[in-house]
Amino acid sequence: MSDTAIISKPPIPLNQSTPTHMSEPTVIQIKDTTANPAPLGLLGFGMTTVLLNLHNAGFYELNGMILAMGICYGGLAQVIAGIMEWKKSNTFAATAFISYGFFWLSLVTLIVLPKLNLIAPTNETAMAAYLAMWGLFTGVMFLGTLRLNRALQVVFGTLTILFFLLAYGDYAGAGADFKHFTGYEGLLCGFSAIYTGLAQVLNELYGKVVLPLGVVKK
Repeated sequence: MSDTAIISKPPIPLNQSTPTHMSEPTVIQIKDTTANPAPLGLLGFGMTTVLLNLHNAGFYELNGMILAMGICYGGLAQVIAGIMEWKKSNTFAATAFISYGFFWLSLVTLIVLPKLNLIAPTNETAMAAYLAMWGLFTGVMFLGTLRLNRALQVVFGTLTILFFLLAYGDYAGAGADFKHFTGYEGLLCGFSAIYTGLAQVLNELYGKVVLPLGVVKK
């Protein structure tokens, strides 16, 4: 029988660890595949604004249809769109949609609660202050649209004018002609928002510019 040599490795000292090979951590990027919520918000705002300003222009009296639109489409739909924009890290759109959604809800509240004898009616001076504050907010938001597109500039520009016209009408006790003029200006604002929302839908569906938005070159 041949001799067999047994070679043993020296023990590893207790204070020395064996080398290990660990792979680098894998970074997984999740692509945002959710839909664009801006058309929902713009259409909720625009269609409700048109219907309210048909009243302001003298076509019909204030009625339940306007209030229902203010709660559901102008109010809740815009808030939902704003939350979706927040998830997309779009600060401007989230601020705009959630703010104007709650504007409609607050406006309906100001109209309905006095009818239920739950709060005192708002006088003209207080209503003017309410509208002027929204006009100030919208004017600052208009500055943000200078970095976006021409269509949104028209929406926010005409909305700023609309709020201040409404505020002046309440503060000065303006007559029917002035209120009708304000209503027609509001129709321009509302239809411009509808155009902007539908343009985004059609442009995405067709994969090309069907209705131009006038994107600002940064």
